[in-house]
Amino acid sequence: MDTATLLLELGAVLLVLSLAARAATRMGVSPIPLYLLIGLAFGDGGLYPLFTAESFIEPAAQIGVILLLLMLGLEYSPEELTAGLRAGWRLALADLLANFTPGLLAGLVLGWGVAASVVLGGVTYISSSGIAAKLIDDLGWMANRETPLVLSLLVAEDLVMAVYLPVVGAVLVGGSALAIGGSVGIALAAAGTALFVAFRYGGAISRAVASPSREGLLLGVLGIALVVAGTAEQLHISAAVGAFLVGIALSGPVQHRIHGLLQPLRDLFATTFFVLFGLAIDPRDIPPVLLVAAALAVLTAATKSATVWWGAARAGMASRGRRRAAAVLIARGEFSIVIAEIGVAAGIEHRLGALATAYVLLLAIAGPFVTRYAARPARRSG
Repeated sequence: MDTATLLLELGAVLLVLSLAARAATRMGVSPIPLYLLIGLAFGDGGLYPLFTAESFIEPAAQIGVILLLLMLGLEYSPEELTAGLRAGWRLALADLLANFTPGLLAGLVLGWGVAASVVLGGVTYISSSGIAAKLIDDLGWMANRETPLVLSLLVAEDLVMAVYLPVVGAVLVGGSALAIGGSVGIALAAAGTALFVAFRYGGAISRAVASPSREGLLLGVLGIALVVAGTAEQLHISAAVGAFLVGIALSGPVQHRIHGLLQPLRDLFATTFFVLFGLAIDPRDIPPVLLVAAALAVLTAATKSATVWWGAARAGMASRGRRRAAAVLIARGEFSIVIAEIGVAAGIEHRLGALATAYVLLLAIAGPFVTRYAARPARRSG
């Protein structure tokens, strides 16, 4: 490896990413679309293909996925997860059916086969919790009546992912129907056991990793997350689910301290994940799938909005609150890309990465603008 070239390429990429992050902040949008575009620009078929730095970015991107899910798990306690699911399971079920189905059917219509279609269904299903949380904070909606409903639905989607990802991993391994069924059963049993351990023994785990030293705490939690993620990957559960469960298991003072220590690492490594995904896509593959991506974006923006509107109406919210709740969950982002990357890595359908990239770009950009429009007070006639 040419160390000088590695440092030059990596430094140039980081500087471009810094400019993109600043631009996104000024525009009030998520930087995720810009990171994807930068990956496309530096990938094969882009403006300036990287050769040396990709060897560093690839493992860094895998750590980025683990940190994304680890910190997502840190946002919730087991009690909050179960309470949110009890309160909003009907809305969660409607959300799953209304937003997973369009992607699944689109994949089947395109002739992609069951495995790729199931992956595309996951891409279209899950909202971006990162973009939604940022919008709620930026617009000052945290105290709004509809916000608990939005957050409970995000919690439910994350729990669905804890089941969905092991199933997808088992399906992608392939084999006979009996073998797939056995793999799914093992993956779900392992995930269920890990979830039980997280719920039942989370306090003991937190006490075991607690340390007065910041370095000791950071290294201990990160080490556990990587070991669990690697074990989960061996069982075809998905490293992301393993990291998510570690995050749920941590509670109390440890949960709050490690959150602050991990956030800068998460921001750095997760950024490399989006860049790597873009690097894997040839920009020339996007125009042929752009029309399908746009149609899916319009359709699933409508189904997501309609589902959340219905849930907010059942909760007795006024039309303005329903409008805000429906708009804030339109954006797709980090977890749609995580799901798509699993399919891309498995090589099940060469158009999947390009379609997912175009789809996420469209909704990650459109979602915040629609949400800010929904925040405006309705005009009164006369």
